Amino acid sequence: MSMSYSVLTWATPLFGVFAFLLAYRMYVSIQALPAGNARMQEISGLIRDGALAYLKQQSLYLSGFIGVASLAIMYTLNWATAGCFLLGAFSSLLAGFLGMKAATMANVRTAQAASEKQPGQALMVAFNGGAVMGLTVAALGLIGVGSLFLYFLPQGVADLVKAHEPIIGFAMGASSVALFARVGGGIYTKAADVGSDLVGKVEAGIPEDDPRNPGVIADNVGDNVGDVAGMGADIFESYVTCIIGCLALAATMAAGDITKLMSDPATDPKIGQYWLMGTPLILGLFGTISSFIAIKWMGVLKDGDPAKALRFAVLIASVLFVAASAVFMPLFSPLTFSLWVPVVFGTLCGIGIGLLTEYYTSSKPVFEIVNAAKTGPATCIITGIAVGFRSVALPVLVIVAAVLVSFHFGGVYGVALAGVAMLSTTGIIMTVDAYGPIADNAGGISEMSHLGAETRAITDKLDALGNTTAAIGKGFAIGSAGLTALAVFGAFTQTFISKGVSINLSITNPNLVMGVFIGGMLPGLVVACTMQSVGKAASLIVNEIRRQFREIPGLLEGKEGAKPDVSRCVEISTKAALTEMRAPGLIALFTPVIVCVLMGPDALAGLLLGTTVVGVVLGLFMSNTGGAWDNAKKFIEQGLVEGEKKGSDAHKAAVVGDTVGDPFKDTSGPALNILIKMVSILSLLIASFLVQ
Repeated sequence: MSMSYSVLTWATPLFGVFAFLLAYRMYVSIQALPAGNARMQEISGLIRDGALAYLKQQSLYLSGFIGVASLAIMYTLNWATAGCFLLGAFSSLLAGFLGMKAATMANVRTAQAASEKQPGQALMVAFNGGAVMGLTVAALGLIGVGSLFLYFLPQGVADLVKAHEPIIGFAMGASSVALFARVGGGIYTKAADVGSDLVGKVEAGIPEDDPRNPGVIADNVGDNVGDVAGMGADIFESYVTCIIGCLALAATMAAGDITKLMSDPATDPKIGQYWLMGTPLILGLFGTISSFIAIKWMGVLKDGDPAKALRFAVLIASVLFVAASAVFMPLFSPLTFSLWVPVVFGTLCGIGIGLLTEYYTSSKPVFEIVNAAKTGPATCIITGIAVGFRSVALPVLVIVAAVLVSFHFGGVYGVALAGVAMLSTTGIIMTVDAYGPIADNAGGISEMSHLGAETRAITDKLDALGNTTAAIGKGFAIGSAGLTALAVFGAFTQTFISKGVSINLSITNPNLVMGVFIGGMLPGLVVACTMQSVGKAASLIVNEIRRQFREIPGLLEGKEGAKPDVSRCVEISTKAALTEMRAPGLIALFTPVIVCVLMGPDALAGLLLGTTVVGVVLGLFMSNTGGAWDNAKKFIEQGLVEGEKKGSDAHKAAVVGDTVGDPFKDTSGPALNILIKMVSILSLLIASFLVQ
C-alpha cells in the first residue's frame, strides 16, 4: 500500500471536518449582517419557527421507522450495518436541518440588501446562505463515508466483499430518510404554494406573497422544509450513494477485471482493489476543494449578470476538479490513466444536463408556453407537457454518451466513476440549488414588509434565476442516479457471482422481464401517490384561506387591524405533509423486498433496471416541465412578454400552469431520483443477505 494512498484516504474525512468549520464560519459572517426592520424580523421569525416546528415533528415521525429498520437490518445482517444505517439516517437529517438554519437566517438579510438597492450584495447573501448548505452536505459526506472506510477497510483485510457491506448501510440510511424528507417537505411546500396561489392570485386577484393571504407564511415555510431541508437530504443521499455504489462495485470485482484497470498489469490485485475502492472518496475530496475555491471566487463575480456568475462558478469548480484528477491519476495512483476519461465525461455529462435544463426552463421553450397561455390554461398545460417531454431527449442522449465512453475506457467501474465525477462538486451544485429558495423567501419578506416595487424587482430577478438553478440541481441528481444504478447493478450481480450463486439476466428469463415491468410501474405509482397527496393537502389550504377571507371582516380589503390566522395554515400543511409522506415511502421500501421473496433475485434485478429507466425519464420530464411553467409565469410578471402583465388572462393561465408544475418539480420529480438509488442500495443489501 503506497504512502500517497494512505495520505489521501486520511485527508478525506479530515478535510470534511475542515469544510464543516468553513461552513460554520460563513454562517457566522452572514449572521453578522443587518436583518432589516422589526416587521422584516417578525416575518422571518415566523418562517423560521414554522420550519423548525415541522422538522421537529418530522424527526419524531421518522425516529420510529429508523429504529425498526435498524433492528431489522441487525437481525438479518449484522450490528455493524445497522449502526451505519443509523449514522446515515442521522447525517441526512442533520444536513437538512443545518441547511435550513442557514437559509432562514439568510432570507431576511437578502431582502435587507435588496432594500438598500444593492443587487450584488443581495446575490452574495443568498449565494453564501446556499454555500453553508453546500459545504455542509459535502463535509458530512466526506466525514461519514471517509471515516467508515478507514474503520472497516484497514490494510490487510482478507475479505473485502464482506468488509464493505456495513458501509452500504450508511447509504441505505441516507436514502430512506431522504425519501421521506423530500416527499414530506415537497407535499408541505407545494400544498401551501398551490393553495395560496389559487385563492390569492387567481380568485382574489391579489399579488403573490401579499400579507393579506393567510397561506403565504406557510408557503415560505414550505420553501425551507421542502426546497432546503428536503433538498439537502436529497443531494446528501445522492452524493454518498454515488461514492458507496462505486466502492461496492470495486469490492466485488474479479481479480482479472481489477488488473485491466491498473497501469502496471503486475500490480497485486488486492492492492489494486483498495485503490479502486478509495478512488471515489479521493475524487469527492478534490471536488469539495474545487467547490470551495469556486464559492470564494463568487465574490469577484457578484456585480455582473447573476446567471452568468452562477454558471461561471460551477464551471470553475468543474475545471479545477478535472485538472486535479488529471494530476492524481498518473502521479499518485497505480490506476490506468484511461480512467481519467470517465471522470471527464461524467463531469461533462453533468454540465451538459445543466445547460440543457437551463435552456428548456429559462429560454425559448418558455416563450412557447407563454404564447400558449394567451389562449387559456388548457393550451398552457398542453404546451408545457410537450416542452417537458421534449426536454428529456437530449439529456438522456448525454447520459447515453457518458455511459458509452465511460464503459469503453473503464468498464462498469468507469461508468460508476463517471457518476461520482458528476456529483463530486456537490459543494457548488448544492450552493446554487439552495440559493433559489433563499431568494424566493427574500421576495416574500419584501412583499409582506412593504419594501416597495424596486426592492421586489431585485428579489424577483434573483428568484427567477433560482427556478433555473433548482432545476439544474435536480438534473444533476437524476442523471447521476442513472449512472449510479448501473454501477450498483454491477455490484449486485458480482455479489452473487463471487459466492458462486447463479443469477440469470437473460432477456428471455420471464422472472427478469416481470421484474422490469414491476420496476417500470414503481415510479408511476410513487408519482401518483405524491401528486394526489399534494392535491389533497392543497384542497385543505384552499378551503382554509377561503374561510378566513369570508369570516375575518376586512381581511381581503386590507383594512387596518384585520390580520390573517397564519398559524392555522402552517398547522394544516404540517399535519398533511407528515400524514401523506408515509404511503410513497413505504411502497418504495417494501416493493423490492416483496418482489425478491415472491419471484427471486432475477426479478429483483429486473425491477432495478425498470425503475432506473422509467425513473430517469419521468424524473427529468417532471422537473423540467415544472421549472418551465414556473418561469413562464415569472416572465409575464417581469414584463418580458409584450402586451401581458400581472392580472391579465395569459398571466392567470400561466399561474394555473405553475400550480400544476409545482408538485411536478418540487415533490414528485425529486422523489424519483431518490427512489432509483434507494431501490439500488436496498437490492444490494438484499443480495448481501441472500449470499451470506
